[in-house]
Amino acid sequence: QVQLVESGGGLVQTGGSLRLSCAASGRTLGNDALGWFRQAPGKEREVVAAINWSSGNTYYTDSVKGRFTISRDKAKNSVYLQMNSLKPEDTDVYYCAFSSAGSAYYRPRLSVYGHWGQGTQVTVSS
Repeated sequence: QVQLVESGGGLVQTGGSLRLSCAASGRTLGNDALGWFRQAPGKEREVVAAINWSSGNTYYTDSVKGRFTISRDKAKNSVYLQMNSLKPEDTDVYYCAFSSAGSAYYRPRLSVYGHWGQGTQVTVSS
């Protein structure tokens, strides 16, 4: 059983930056995938970025390419999402998720992510 705890959300102005953190516990991570997803009220949850824990290979949805960076720290069993040049449309609840399928980092589908954090609110003011 994997437990995920997110932190780092908050309120920021347009053009600002935030760094989200997700600490994983409960198992030793290997060829797994961790992803960041986001969801606005009344909308479907969508992928933001994902990473293969073993290789460090990454995936980004088009709307965040060049602005967001996903990374992991094996020593801290944590994954991060550095968000720069934030826009009001980035306002959402952001979730960290885990998949035991390493290939799940590429073009992630929600259905293959079986463990989720509680979410952290990111609000970008205009």
